[in-house]
Amino acid sequence: MSRPGTAQRLTTDSRQRAPKLTDNPAVDNPRFKSRQGRQSAHYTRSAFSFRNGVLKLAKTSVPLRYVWSWPDVDVAGIDPTTVVVSREPDGRWYVTFMVDGGPPEPVPGTGNAAGVDLGVKDFAVTSDGEKIANPRHLERKARNLARYQRRLARCQRGSANRAKAKAKVARAHRKVRNSRRDFLHKISTRVVRDNDLIVIEDLAVRNMVRNRRLARAISDCGWGEFRSMLEYKCERYGRTLVVIDRWYPSSKTCSACGHLLAGLYLSTRHWQCPSCGTRHDRDVNAAKNILAAGQAVARSSPGDACGADVSHSGPSRVRSAAKQEPRPARAGIPVLQGRE
Repeated sequence: MSRPGTAQRLTTDSRQRAPKLTDNPAVDNPRFKSRQGRQSAHYTRSAFSFRNGVLKLAKTSVPLRYVWSWPDVDVAGIDPTTVVVSREPDGRWYVTFMVDGGPPEPVPGTGNAAGVDLGVKDFAVTSDGEKIANPRHLERKARNLARYQRRLARCQRGSANRAKAKAKVARAHRKVRNSRRDFLHKISTRVVRDNDLIVIEDLAVRNMVRNRRLARAISDCGWGEFRSMLEYKCERYGRTLVVIDRWYPSSKTCSACGHLLAGLYLSTRHWQCPSCGTRHDRDVNAAKNILAAGQAVARSSPGDACGADVSHSGPSRVRSAAKQEPRPARAGIPVLQGRE
């Protein structure tokens, strides 16, 4: 006979938590999707049939009804490789067709180059002095969104009214998301179409949103999504995107003579260079310095770029920065006056 407590000890051992899949902190464990978020199912060629605009999915007896959203494209003439059926948190269903297309034709060159300085007050300021206002999509909808969230908080969990209130909150977020995405697409397309060389800063958005005073405003701007749009649109249309180092002192460097200020407060929007006397708008001056630094990187080989990532149109889209020996100061590079 076994001693008392043996069975209990075995049961306790068998109920221990399963170990992690990996002990390496650099490798993330799998994250399970929430039922409250976006749900999607991907179907490959063997799991659906598409003939003359009629879509039939695997293990279904009737065709899937959908509304075609591209009036300029004949739905019967496409040959999809993958079909994605998704459900948004607000209850809307979508079907997406993935089609193999030919290589896009590069747009004709313009001979222009632009440095883009991203901000909160003005979404973007270009090196030619253009200021693109920040539409603040979330702030314009914040009042209605707060009202819907209060109604959701007052509903009993598991009730039908709570499900309706949750759908209204999701619809409000969807409107904000679509407005922001439409704005980013229009701005990124215009910048790529009008310039052969585009230079931006490598912003640490993940670290910047830790500021509780500016987290919502920074998240509402969508800087990361804007950069992603620039990257794939530049690759598609044969443009060059240069991403300079995030520590480059673009705001406190004089774009006329290269003088570097010892310090510059964030509240200072205009300043005068003590070396040459030029008066600068903070954001326009930063955009000019960003453009000058990007042009210097683009002229040199990507491997000599110090503290910058360069994105070219081609198979090797991003090249990491490499160390280099100190070089003489050139135009557009900050020069520290009166110091060693």
